[in-house]
Formats: sequence, structure tokens, C-alpha cells
Amino acid sequence: MNTYHYDNQTVKSFIISSIFWGVVGIVVGLWISIQMWAPSWNVAPFFTFGRLRVVHTNSLAFGLGVGAIFGISYYILMRLTKRPLLFPRLARFHLYLFNAAIALAALSLFAGMNQSLEYAELEWPLDIGVVILWVIFAVNVFGTLVKRKEEQMYISLWYIIATVVAVAVLYIVNNLSVPAGLFKSYSMFAGVNSANVQWWYGHNAVGFVFTTPILAMFYYFLPKSTGLPIYSHRLSIVAFWSLVFAYLWTGAHHLVYTPLPDWIQTLAIVFTIFLIAPSWGSVINGFYTVAPEWEQMRTNYLTKFFILGITFYGLQTVQGPTQGLRVVSQLIHYTDWVPGHVHMGTLGWVTMTVTASMYYIIPKIYDTEIYSVKVANTHFYLVLVGQLIFSITMWITGIQQGALWKAVNPDGTLQYSFMEGLIKNYPFWQMRTAGGVIFTIGMLYFIYNIFMTIRKGSALEASTAKGV
Repeated sequence: MNTYHYDNQTVKSFIISSIFWGVVGIVVGLWISIQMWAPSWNVAPFFTFGRLRVVHTNSLAFGLGVGAIFGISYYILMRLTKRPLLFPRLARFHLYLFNAAIALAALSLFAGMNQSLEYAELEWPLDIGVVILWVIFAVNVFGTLVKRKEEQMYISLWYIIATVVAVAVLYIVNNLSVPAGLFKSYSMFAGVNSANVQWWYGHNAVGFVFTTPILAMFYYFLPKSTGLPIYSHRLSIVAFWSLVFAYLWTGAHHLVYTPLPDWIQTLAIVFTIFLIAPSWGSVINGFYTVAPEWEQMRTNYLTKFFILGITFYGLQTVQGPTQGLRVVSQLIHYTDWVPGHVHMGTLGWVTMTVTASMYYIIPKIYDTEIYSVKVANTHFYLVLVGQLIFSITMWITGIQQGALWKAVNPDGTLQYSFMEGLIKNYPFWQMRTAGGVIFTIGMLYFIYNIFMTIRKGSALEASTAKGV
């Protein structure tokens, strides 16, 4: 199959769209990090922390994350099935609807329209739009799979299938609600049931948006960029089925020490600990794939991105289960340790893998080379340093917060007031902003490199068309 027949335009457009929404999310993230230690940066009513925080999470999770997933999944799907998308015009409509939905979502959140459910803040009309988007994605994925010309289904396809099915179930169930007007609705769940369903969704949204599709990218682009076959396809399959089985039971570890029944909490903790095994199956697969030619960590800029990305995934999947344990949770739950944990995954694992995948795809689409390997290496080191500063300062802050909150006088009264504890956070919050600035500069290098590669590729196409 000639690559000319693949729908590269839709893939490229999804990538560019996701980068745009990523810029919005990162800028807003920097803004709210400053608001934590400089309250004057809260500008009422639209630019307060409460409004901007949900814009930050949604624009990055759904604008950058899901946008990249749509585009890169289409790219992988066409190559592994050895055929174009079954419905290319539907895919193009998917692109336009996606950008319209994200724009409306951002405007609604700025306006304060919010269901107050983590990662599910959008009100019911936009929820319907999200479902339509996902149905379109599913139709093209499964339709193309059914008509595939390659019988063997490589592991990346299994991870894409899991993403499509799991996100559909999770999103629809958690967002079941009763409309109370055009811009307001109320969840069908209440009390403890609401909390349990929400974190069943919330944690698994991370699992099936920030894990399974990113593993699909990792398993496809690591061998392609290194020229080395994956170490063990059997290990990848065992890890896949173990991960999918265990992940859906883990959400209640967010609700340790709450009114949720202890047996549900314990069940979630057990499956969370179990998740270390399938997660590290992929980590081991990645390291052993590159092991025969480890010098590629020095000579191949993409290898660094993928291997450091899977390293942070491995650390994430040890840290997460550990903090689910009650003895650890009693110290760090509800502290800044948690955003430190989350951002190691999103800035380290997800962003490194997604940007490396884009570095691979864009030159392939234009049949050229990346504009600058030096710029890509600069991007790598800046985002690595920025992410480490961000995460480590938040871990320290979280331990400090937990210790201060638990400290009591001999008579049982709190040893530290709220303000005393708050003031001690400021130096670490300022360091977090500094880490965010460094990370952002790294992402600007990435955007410049992608833009210049597209410009270079377009010039080559134009000269070829003219017969130069």
C-alpha cells in the first residue's frame, strides 16, 4: 500500500490542533501556578483559580491529549491494518467537530458552567458532543479493523481498542445526569455512590486516556524509530490483558479514609498494587528492546524520549500504588504530593511519548527529516529538568503539608495554624512555577521544530510539484 493513499492530512491537522490546545493549557497552568503564591493574579470573575484550573485540566487532557490520541491513533491504525481509514470524510468531520467542542468547552468553563466532577466538568449538551466525537472515532477504528488487510493484530491495536471501549463506558456512566435547563444538569448519583462512580471514572480516565493509548504509541514508534523489533510480543500481550483487567477496579483508592465501605477501599488497594506487574511488563519490554543497541540513547534523539518516557511511566506505576496504601495515604492524601505524582506522569511519560511520536510522524508525512536534531535535544533536556523540578518540589511540599497538618500539642490541639502551614508552601510553589517555565520553554522549542519541519516539507512538496 502506497503511503500516498493514507489520510495524512487529517492526521497532521489533529496533531496541529492538539499542539494549539496544549499551548492554551500550558499557559493557563503557568498562570494558576503563580496564583498559588501571588493571589493578585486572580482576576475575577473569569480568571480566578477556580475557573482557570478546570480550563487547564480539560484543555490538556482533552485538547492536547485526546486530540493527539485521535490523530496518532489514525496514523498507527492505517499502517498496522495496511489500508486507509474506512471513512476518510467522517474522519475529517471528526476533526472539525473536535475543535468546535474543545472551544465551546473552554468558553463554558471560563463562564463557570461546571458539573463539579473531576475530568467531567462539562455540562450535558457538551457531554453529548463528546459522546458523538467518540462514536465517530469508534466507527472509523472498528470499521477499518474489520476491513484490515493485515491479519495479525499488533499490540498497539489492542491498546487502541481498549481505549475506545473503556472510555466510552466510563464517560457515559459517570456523566448520566438529569438536565435542569440548557446549561445545567444534576448527576443521577448522590452521596457516597456519586463519589465511588466519579473516582471509578476519574482514575480510569487516567488509565484509558493517559496510559493505554500512550502505550499504543510507545509500542509502535519505539521499534520504528530504533529499527529494533520489540523484545517480546508475548510479554506485551500478557501485560495488556492484565492491565485492562486490573485497572477498572482501582478507582476507590482515591477514597481511602472516607465513608466509602472499607471492603471497597481494600479491593481497590489490592488491584492497585497488582497493577505494578503489568505496568512494569511494558517498562521491561522497552528497556530490553533497546538493550542490544544502548548507544542509541546517545545517537538517536527519539530513543531518549521513548526510554525516559517509559522510565517515568514505571516510576509512576510504583509511586501510585504505594500512595494508595493506607499507611502512606494518611500522610500525603489531599496534599501537593498528589499533583506532583500526576505531573510526573503527564509531563514525563505522556508528553515525552506524544511529542516523540509527533517528531516521527511529521517528517514521514512530508518525506523529509526533522528540521533540527539539536533543537529536539534541547527540547528533551528542558522538559526533563522542568518536570523534575516541578514533581520533586511538590513531593517535598506534600510531605511537609501532611506532617504539619498532623502535628499536635500535648493537649491534642493543632500545633500549626492554617496560615503557618500555608506560608511554608510559598518557596516550593515558586519553585514549581520556575519548573513550569523551564518546561514551557522546552515545549516552545518543540513547537518551533515541528513548525519548521512542516515548512521545510511544504517547500519540498512545492518544488517537486514544479518539477524542480
